[in-house]
Amino acid sequence: MAKTKPTQNATFEVSLKVILKNKKGEILLLKNPEYSSMPGYCDLIGGRIQNKEILSPFKKILTREIKEELGGKVKYKLSEIPVSIGRHYYFSKSEQKTVYIFWVFFEAIYKEGEIKISKEHVGYDWVKLNKRNLKKYFIKRPLEGMRNYLFQKFTSALWELNIL
Repeated sequence: MAKTKPTQNATFEVSLKVILKNKKGEILLLKNPEYSSMPGYCDLIGGRIQNKEILSPFKKILTREIKEELGGKVKYKLSEIPVSIGRHYYFSKSEQKTVYIFWVFFEAIYKEGEIKISKEHVGYDWVKLNKRNLKKYFIKRPLEGMRNYLFQKFTSALWELNIL
């Protein structure tokens, strides 16, 4: 009987992302710097789970990320239920390898407070996202996650209207 080679599983780092919406339904997009893996495009609030946070609740990790990236004065209501998933990869010059990241998206509603972005990004905009303008703000894998998010929102609306 011939032996088969075991399949090698993919190895991903996990990143939690926040889709922060205001009362107008606009989403906060962070502008990537020129030295990022996606210059000229946008990012969402969030980042990777640190080793010391392996067993921490997602809410605690997301709270840390929001504070780091927007400052400590922003008030919001966070949903602890994921709303989308996506993947990303890039070549890390410092590690000299390709890094694969699995993204889990959460939604939050912006209440109030001054936004003071960190040095990880070079600006921000509130944007009303839709199917037609997604490619203007996202490329590659982040585009996949945001398409999943918009599709899920559209499908949920149809269910609520009893169309599906």
